Amino acid sequence: MTITNSNSIGKWISVLYRYSQIYIDKELKSYNIGPGQFPFLILLLKSNGITTQDWLSKCLNIDKATTTRALTKLERSGYITRKVNPIDKRARIVTVTDKAVKLKPILHQISETWTTKLTAGFSDWEKELIATMLEKLAGNAEHIIREELSIDEK
Repeated sequence: MTITNSNSIGKWISVLYRYSQIYIDKELKSYNIGPGQFPFLILLLKSNGITTQDWLSKCLNIDKATTTRALTKLERSGYITRKVNPIDKRARIVTVTDKAVKLKPILHQISETWTTKLTAGFSDWEKELIATMLEKLAGNAEHIIREELSIDEK
């Protein structure tokens, strides 16, 4: 298959990303959480809420400056606290608050609902296939960035 502008993988990934951001923004507006903070809060809640900023950056493949900005917004909104790591004074330990824990089911519902809506009409096999293919695309992209372009995003 020859990829043209009309069926460009990058184009459709970009479209999906933009629509996802719009959906998450609308769903979380009343909680004072933007789409940029959503993945951080989800990951923090999955990790039982205690981790370091560096670990979050690495897990989400997001640079440290963006991580700091997202966490600052979450802290101002009362969803997390950050404290200096007593072992490494340069590092910050991030902990979720009770306010964030109470929001966990809502965040998961938003994510599940969006995925269900996106995959409407897909068979279970197609859902598994697209997830596997997207994961492989992400791995290929990471390889290109790190190995071929020698860029370390972290």
